[in-house]
Amino acid sequence: MKKLWLYSFRAYIRLGLFFYFKKIKVFNAENIPKDKPVLFLSNHQSALMDALLIVTECKRFTYFLTRAAVFNKPVVSKILKSFQMLPVYRIRDGWSNLSNNKSIFETCSNLLHDNNAVAIFPEGSHSLKRTLRPLSKGFTRIIFDTLEKYPDTDLQLVPIGLNFVDAETFADRCAIYFGKPIAAKHYVSENRNDAVVAIKRDVHDAISNLTTHIPSETYDEDLKKLEALNVDFLKPQDVNQCIVSGFKDCVSQKKKNKFPRLKSVLKGVLVLNLLLPYLIWKFVIQPKIDEVEFTSTFRFAIGITLVPVWLIVFVILFGLTFGWLVSLCYLIMVLCLTLLVVKA
Repeated sequence: MKKLWLYSFRAYIRLGLFFYFKKIKVFNAENIPKDKPVLFLSNHQSALMDALLIVTECKRFTYFLTRAAVFNKPVVSKILKSFQMLPVYRIRDGWSNLSNNKSIFETCSNLLHDNNAVAIFPEGSHSLKRTLRPLSKGFTRIIFDTLEKYPDTDLQLVPIGLNFVDAETFADRCAIYFGKPIAAKHYVSENRNDAVVAIKRDVHDAISNLTTHIPSETYDEDLKKLEALNVDFLKPQDVNQCIVSGFKDCVSQKKKNKFPRLKSVLKGVLVLNLLLPYLIWKFVIQPKIDEVEFTSTFRFAIGITLVPVWLIVFVILFGLTFGWLVSLCYLIMVLCLTLLVVKA
């Protein structure tokens, strides 16, 4: 029953992401081991959207370590846990709560011993900045606690690079890169501190090669140069090479903005057909978002909850008033209009 629920959830989220993103590109998914325990380690830019993209594209049922603050409401907590999300506490959640992480990390060790997949965002927080921040120690604790408790576990670390053109906007484009697996056993050492330093360094290097990594010291200046060159942020290796070369070895892309007026008209027509969900988003939900990284998450949440309900109500009303053939034609029209607005 649980597997059926997870399959259904993943299928529905994948459908929602198809209508939300202009394009999702996945690279090197063959790097993901199918029959070994895996710890996915990814950069973190777009809040819950990052987890949804990984869970729908990694082709394994994955447990996610998610910041504990989103589990505060009992109903939300129950739903998130049904999706295999586990709360992890940070210092900002209070020192007294940090002890709760011990049981969560033990759970992760047991899951990995049973050949499951676990995902964590080792930066510890999200940020729209196109740079990989220093990694926290939490993920290394999971690794070494697992190997200490279950020394025969062939734990594989799979780095992930999530790349967005503009993660705050709709409809955005995304590219997901899965790196080559790293055998955790190679880092086992009598000196655990040295092992932690080594694994953090190597994982940081691996992830930063899979996503745009602008040095923090010159971030604003470099970002302006990259945007002026119109580089393709979905090709992080090209962008990173551009930075390393001092902006001499750079690949620009042509700006595409065909039929802007037509697109505006189509978007306006779509908004009219989804008027109530749009108004709720624009004037109720969006103004209450404190962290810009959550913009896409809440917009997507509206898209997969209120929008379907709104369409179902309209389809039923059209069916009862004008007949079910007219109702079906209306539904097809709205879906086609959505695809034109999102994909064009």
